[in-house]
Amino acid sequence: MTPQEETVILEARDILGRYLSQNPVIGSWQALMDYCAFSVRGPIERFHVLYLDRKNRIIGDELLSTGTVDHVPVYPREVIKRALMLNASALILIHNHPSGDPTPSEADLSMTKEIQKGCRYLGLTLHDHIIVGAGTELSLRALGRL
Repeated sequence: MTPQEETVILEARDILGRYLSQNPVIGSWQALMDYCAFSVRGPIERFHVLYLDRKNRIIGDELLSTGTVDHVPVYPREVIKRALMLNASALILIHNHPSGDPTPSEADLSMTKEIQKGCRYLGLTLHDHIIVGAGTELSLRALGRL
């Protein structure tokens, strides 16, 4: 990626962030997938969480961790702590696989289960975990893994 392309992507993310703050409901599955793909795709792993209120309006899209080309550290405690601080009712986990293959790893599945347990215990809803690959996104809920 050229420095100019990187600048364009950063500017587009900023525009999208402003749009979402004015229109905080993601109205369709395709809009969610488009948003996920755009917000996290890149050469290093990034882990975002969309925090939602009771009406599934976005309270925050937070980049909780940045990793390497094939790993991003995720701490379930921090994910849930932030949800409580924001008074969120639900969340959607999003991360990318720079390799382009969105197939979940065992670590992805294990981490998701840990966050799901914590959410259930505290009355939060984990709607999904979306993994973004090259030109395709994968939903753990759609796979029956959530």
